[in-house]
Amino acid sequence: MAHNMRAMVLERPGRPLKLVRRPIPRPGPGQLLLRVKACGVCRTDLHVVDGDLPQTRLPIVPGHEVVGEVVELGEGVSGFEPGQRVGVPWLGHTCGRCRYCRMGRENLCDRPGFTGCTLDGGYADYVVADARYCFVLPDGYDDLHVAPLLCAGLIGYRSYAMVEDAERIGLYGFGAAAHIIAQVAIRQGKEIYAFTRPGDTEAQAFARKLGARWAGDSTERPPVELDGAIIYAPVGALVPAALRAVRKGGQVICAGIHMSDIPAFPYAILWGERSLRSVANLTRRDGEEFLAIAARIPIHTQVHPYPLEEANRALDDLRHGRFQGAAVLVP
Repeated sequence: MAHNMRAMVLERPGRPLKLVRRPIPRPGPGQLLLRVKACGVCRTDLHVVDGDLPQTRLPIVPGHEVVGEVVELGEGVSGFEPGQRVGVPWLGHTCGRCRYCRMGRENLCDRPGFTGCTLDGGYADYVVADARYCFVLPDGYDDLHVAPLLCAGLIGYRSYAMVEDAERIGLYGFGAAAHIIAQVAIRQGKEIYAFTRPGDTEAQAFARKLGARWAGDSTERPPVELDGAIIYAPVGALVPAALRAVRKGGQVICAGIHMSDIPAFPYAILWGERSLRSVANLTRRDGEEFLAIAARIPIHTQVHPYPLEEANRALDDLRHGRFQGAAVLVP
């Protein structure tokens, strides 16, 4: 094995990632060393790069939809073997001791480690990861197509579980997460209503092709009252729009880690026992449940591969909505 690897590193927020060579890390106790086979590019990576997340540790290697092959096991690791394919998600470590961990709500841990934010992630040839937070991936997907399941899929699933009783579900922001969760929901007999950036007829056509009952601009009212809505776009103005679109007793879920400010809105659109919730991170149980569903359905992920050294171009294309589906870096 070589001694050095390539990594795309964020040194300062707002600056492009820098391609550097650095020593391949060694796995510590409880860790796996993985050779990265693919790494999805997520909207959260844009928030890391833009400096929107104050917890980001600098310098950092972004990337938290990591598909890797086990190269070496750290001390005390069992249940994995060299050559095995695993996935590394956003939640990379928890303390196990705080009140949230003890309550079984590890997604709210007070001292977490986040892959590609506080722990070096997958925009590199190799990465080390806490073995307890690595998932065995379903066999029916190649490396490229399984990568988006690790965040777009997992966070999408956690947000979808919050509106699972809903029959008519609105998805605001029809990107990587929405195109995955729409397939799960439609397979389960739900009606999907897709909301895109104003004028994005390509995304609307993509949503209809996947089986959405209706697709239109995020400024529009859907043709029916919704039972629930999930907001994937980081746009605070969509919160009152979604509240107006859901029926009494309906839920609006904010699925992103960061959002622009929510404008003031009249209490009348929240009244009627409508609820507004956010999604924070994920649990290992979410991962196990969702990947089992993904193995059965199967989910088609639309992916756009980029070489590792073109990570900045992939991020820019994501920012400007230049593709449908998900970007994936391939070392």
